[in-house]
Amino acid sequence: MSRPQTLAEWQALAARLTPQVQGNAFINDEFVPAVSGETFESLNPATGERLAMVASCDSADAEIAIRHARAAFKSGVWSRMAPTRRKQVLLRLAELMEAHQDELALLDSLDMGKPVTSALNDMAGAIGSIRHQAESIDKLYGEVAPTGQQALGMVLREPLGVVASIVPWNFPLMMTAWKIAPALAAGNSVILKPSEKSPLSALRLAQLAREAGIPSGVFQVLPGFGHTVGRALALSMDVECLAFTGSTAVGKQLMQYAGQSNLKRVFLECGGKSPNIVFADCANLDRVAESAAAAIFYNQGEVCIAGSRLLVENSIRDAFVAKVVAAAERMQPGDPLDPASFMGAMVDSTQYERVMGYIRQGIEEGAALRAGGEEVDGPGLFIRPVVFDGVTPQMAIGCEEIFGPVLSVFGFETEDEALALANDSDFGLAAGVWSQDIDRIMRVTHRLESGQVFVNNWAGGDQTMPFGGVKQSGNGRDKSHHSLAEYTQLKSVWIELS
Repeated sequence: MSRPQTLAEWQALAARLTPQVQGNAFINDEFVPAVSGETFESLNPATGERLAMVASCDSADAEIAIRHARAAFKSGVWSRMAPTRRKQVLLRLAELMEAHQDELALLDSLDMGKPVTSALNDMAGAIGSIRHQAESIDKLYGEVAPTGQQALGMVLREPLGVVASIVPWNFPLMMTAWKIAPALAAGNSVILKPSEKSPLSALRLAQLAREAGIPSGVFQVLPGFGHTVGRALALSMDVECLAFTGSTAVGKQLMQYAGQSNLKRVFLECGGKSPNIVFADCANLDRVAESAAAAIFYNQGEVCIAGSRLLVENSIRDAFVAKVVAAAERMQPGDPLDPASFMGAMVDSTQYERVMGYIRQGIEEGAALRAGGEEVDGPGLFIRPVVFDGVTPQMAIGCEEIFGPVLSVFGFETEDEALALANDSDFGLAAGVWSQDIDRIMRVTHRLESGQVFVNNWAGGDQTMPFGGVKQSGNGRDKSHHSLAEYTQLKSVWIELS
């Protein structure tokens, strides 16, 4: 079947797909309701319509899933499977995801409001992550230590055990793949908790994982809320690793839970307030302005690495901001199933009200509103792109993560001033530099307090590049061979030879 090309075709696919949506938890190769029988609604934020009733798992479900995950790990059915066979299974999963990518993209679009075209881009990233980590399985070697002839010293890499992956709602399936691909590739058993705001694609993925041949208990999905099932996973004495993407506040709480339980490894990818620095010597102001606008308005600004702080050299500031505003006017929200829509709906009413509150606060604090800010008529949770100029680091919109389509513009005179503004943040997830001066690029890149720096682009990279932050943006890395190594532990073996 060919891919839908029009709004009507995507709507027709949605009408066929929605009645088949799976809402039960996936435990030990079976779809089952929550032990409590509790459910919650999954709503389409663009229309307010119900998509499904989803199992609301809690500690009882977590206990069952952990027991099956540990049994599967200890049995060796996956953890000791030949690496080449494990690789084949994960590559088969990638093939199935590719075959069903339109359906998976549609689920993410319906569930959290993003444009279906953006969701299709996510599918490429998700499938690529599974393939990359699968191909890396038989390339992760142990070591032989340099010893004398009377001994053999070996350093082995072994899987951790049970890994709990807690993923966010903004890139549901792609973030899932970033987390589970290296964990499964390393031989661990994985329990996935998708966000309660966008759980549907993860449950469809579970069906595909079963079809691909991942053994019972090795991959399980527990939909539910953080304060119930998420907390239970984090406090469990039988979970060896917790991988999380979400807010800094929750990340800190999870680290406390790890300390209260078994000192499990905790990998965090948390919030951001990323600076995007534009120097006067950058090439092609029109292209840079378009990129700067897309850096914040893509995915409705619901992006951890969104370029939410735009730092512009004062000599070009007025002209450049005018171009950014013009670009913002072209990036308006619309029906997520319309391929022409650049932006979709905010994920839910809570996030919508949060963002609108920041917009009101920015006006009250004296920032100059250059674009957006008005309510959008209709049932959907839509917000037009917002551009504030004259922002200071003391303003809430200038220092707090908003997670919405709100751009804060700062001016600067010198390179040192730009760096001081950029680094004046609790976060350090991403940063951008636009310049033609390679000496300046290298100076600024080394001085930026950020886990990722994009030079003359925004959000560039592929599966070979690690993704993560510094400071209060986290301590782990997704993607690349670095993430695969994180899901293993070292074992030193010393053999005395006769």
